[in-house]
Amino acid sequence: MFLTDRVSVGAVRRTGDGYLVADAKVARTGVQTYLGSEVGRPDLPLVRLYRPPEEVFAADAMRSYAHRPMTLEHPATSVTADTWSDVAIGQTGSEVVRDGEFVRVPLVLMDADAIKAYEAGKRELSMGYSAEIVFEDGVTPAGEPYDAVQKQLRMNHLALVSRARGGAELRIGDGRAPGGSDPRADNPTRNHTMSDTKTRTVMVDGLPVECTDAAAIAIDKLQRQLTDAQSANQRQAAEHATAIAAKDAALAKAEAERDDAKAKILSDADLDARVKARGDLIASAKAIHDADYTGKSDADIRKAVVVAKLGDAAVAGKSDAYIDARFDILVEDSKKDPVARALRDGATARTAVNDNGYAESVAAFNRNKEA
Repeated sequence: MFLTDRVSVGAVRRTGDGYLVADAKVARTGVQTYLGSEVGRPDLPLVRLYRPPEEVFAADAMRSYAHRPMTLEHPATSVTADTWSDVAIGQTGSEVVRDGEFVRVPLVLMDADAIKAYEAGKRELSMGYSAEIVFEDGVTPAGEPYDAVQKQLRMNHLALVSRARGGAELRIGDGRAPGGSDPRADNPTRNHTMSDTKTRTVMVDGLPVECTDAAAIAIDKLQRQLTDAQSANQRQAAEHATAIAAKDAALAKAEAERDDAKAKILSDADLDARVKARGDLIASAKAIHDADYTGKSDADIRKAVVVAKLGDAAVAGKSDAYIDARFDILVEDSKKDPVARALRDGATARTAVNDNGYAESVAAFNRNKEA
């Protein structure tokens, strides 16, 4: 895995050829902070990497600092023989030594543009290297928590940069640029910065915050995660409100249906009146046309009677009101027919019939008998 680590240098001198020579601290032990995307964990905003002394000062790691090409900022990929002539601005020397918690090496800037960048204030250094990263939580002997451990460090190049991940004391010279001072020189214990050294202003909850580009990336990711979480909460709230509204509508419909059913329940008096009206209708229908009207509606009974009495043509294309009126007329006509009325009323009285001839015959027979 390709990583970068920022350091600074000590005393500086110029050679007769115009080169810039210095003895630099180029690596350190301890915990340094990286973006998760820099160490293969884009799911994490930041990762605290611990560089144990036994890994930093391992013999193979120390030998890898010697004769490394120097670059102006980091190239997109590791420096190789194919790219060296395009990106190299100088190189490191071979006298690699331990200096407390640091690794120190001599270096030389040979490119005129790189030397001008140094004179303009670009004084810090950043190692480009590969390492094995083991993700495990822990705490250093100094009490610093970490998320992963770096092992098998191997250097590739050393870049001249504007800001160092290792801190303000790690720089070329004494911290003063030609013609001016470094405002960070009095704060050698400042927090470690990220690899991208440019600064920008970002808005956090409506407040402007100045930070490095790398920190801005982390802030942006956290803000997007917060926005996504808020969107998810709003979506869930909307879905919940929709579900509640649907349940409220279902309850309202059930209540309306219940009230409608209650309104359709007849009282005893209403039921009696309905039974009487039904009986009267069937009796009237049978007086006109005797048939089985079981299961028929009132309208169907009236229509059946009219059809039986007058034929289908009498009701073809006619409204229910018309058919009801024709039925009522038939009922009135039936009341005018005495035979029908008698059958309807169930009359039992009989009218005496005078047969005077028969009575006279009986009387004569009786008289003759007496004589």
